[in-house]
Amino acid sequence: MHRFVLTAKQAAASLGCRNPGSGGKNTALRCTTSLAADRPPRGPRLPRLARERTVRWSSAAKASAVKINEKASREKILTLESMNPLVKALEYAVRGPIVLKAGEIEKELRKGIKKPFTEVIKANIGDAHAMGQRPITFLRQVVALCTYPNLLDSPSFPEDAKKRARRILQDCGGNSLGSYTASPGINCIREDVASYIERRDGGVPADPDNIYLTTGASDGITTILKILVSGGGKSRTGVMIPIPQYPLYSAAISDLDAIQVNYYLDEENCWALDVNELRRSLKEAKAYCNPKVLCIINPGNPTGQVQNRKSTEDVIHFAWEEKLFLLADEVYQDNVYSEGCQFHSFKKILYEMGPEYYNNVELASFHSTSKGYMGECGYRGGYMEVLNLHPEIKGQLVKLLSVRLCPPVSGQAAMDVVVNPPIPGEESYSQFIKEKESVLNNLAKKAKLTEDMFNNIPGMHCNPLQGAMYAFPRIFIPSKAIEEAKVHKMAPDMFYCMKLLEETGICVVPGSGFGQREGTYHLRMTILPPAEKLKILLEKMKDFHIKFLEKYA
Repeated sequence: MHRFVLTAKQAAASLGCRNPGSGGKNTALRCTTSLAADRPPRGPRLPRLARERTVRWSSAAKASAVKINEKASREKILTLESMNPLVKALEYAVRGPIVLKAGEIEKELRKGIKKPFTEVIKANIGDAHAMGQRPITFLRQVVALCTYPNLLDSPSFPEDAKKRARRILQDCGGNSLGSYTASPGINCIREDVASYIERRDGGVPADPDNIYLTTGASDGITTILKILVSGGGKSRTGVMIPIPQYPLYSAAISDLDAIQVNYYLDEENCWALDVNELRRSLKEAKAYCNPKVLCIINPGNPTGQVQNRKSTEDVIHFAWEEKLFLLADEVYQDNVYSEGCQFHSFKKILYEMGPEYYNNVELASFHSTSKGYMGECGYRGGYMEVLNLHPEIKGQLVKLLSVRLCPPVSGQAAMDVVVNPPIPGEESYSQFIKEKESVLNNLAKKAKLTEDMFNNIPGMHCNPLQGAMYAFPRIFIPSKAIEEAKVHKMAPDMFYCMKLLEETGICVVPGSGFGQREGTYHLRMTILPPAEKLKILLEKMKDFHIKFLEKYA
């Protein structure tokens, strides 16, 4: 310390400062330069130690500033060149560039910047409540009771909701939704999921030990893919996915450095899955990877088809024959609209095909709170049922799940209501059924409305929307527009969708984000907006498309 004080005194002396003290006492340094006269009156003087520290820190700061001036600040550790290349290569179309542009336009509208429209309509993603769908009362009641147990004494809540909330809380540490749960999820909810699957599948047995609660279906899908991917070079795991696909799959495959193996759905046959196309795809893929996973989305996203029983049987036989691990994405199982269509779970058909299949085909199937009639995307609730895992792999799966500790507990509670809804005779049953049927009936009407209106637009064609909650119409794009898209370094349907957004405020996702056959162009649009708003949206799209064709004809 004495050295720093001495240095400070020497520095002061060099600036023309003197020590006016007497008797060798350490008193304050006073400067006699002409600058001193210009200073404002001083406040109370600091103690000696504080003054010495101020001098020391000022000196350090000055030295640091000199070094910064001498040399520019060092390069960042994390740059586009040094970051994980797998993350950089990852794309997720439903929240991609067009959605970012929509966000920019929304900010401009809030600032009062004039546009040909007054609002941005985000029809890019299946976010039901954001589009105005009302929550299911019973589900919200149970989650509210679990979140704030004091409400259990309130007469405003029905007894059947309280009964479910108490059961869930009894399985939570400290009877609180704020505690961690077991990594596979709350036991009583896993039991309820197993009971739901048995009811859904007409008595096919389900074991709670095969049920894992997840953070939405996406978490389950990526977890299973993570444990499946291995090898290098030509032995690297190949994952067969439908084209068009939901971009979660291509993003997860990219993130895991696995090999994406495309098989094409048959657009001319209502996006049907043809097992001959699976054989073609598998045969070609074996030349450059080790295909061992087959993903099915049923009902389809973005294509809206509902797989029939024969097709499901063919797929299961193919997976058994080729020793492929089956992933069945069944989050839209409640969303079936077309007459003659019915949801068949892969688990049920697998069981009914006999023990040779049921005891051998490895199958993971997924469900979620986000879709169906619930639309509870934000709770991030979901489950997966995994069949015929090797016992040692089952342990490895639990270990992998334990890394993320547990799924959101409020999401687990929401999932419980989906699989354990009110039953006839219970207080909440009539209101629950009324709300559920209202949502599904409205979606069915909007599916038909969307299909009919798209098919009345010149240069557009839309297959029947049998299920799910999206339309995926094929759009004709003139060659002149394709050339202009190239100038802007955009895919033609991205160019089209960007123009649609800029001129109408309607945000949809280009088909290139989901995959499509070469030379075809599509867009994906949710059917979730209220019917009147959906009608206006479709009319605007019709006007835009006709003008677009005229401009680029």
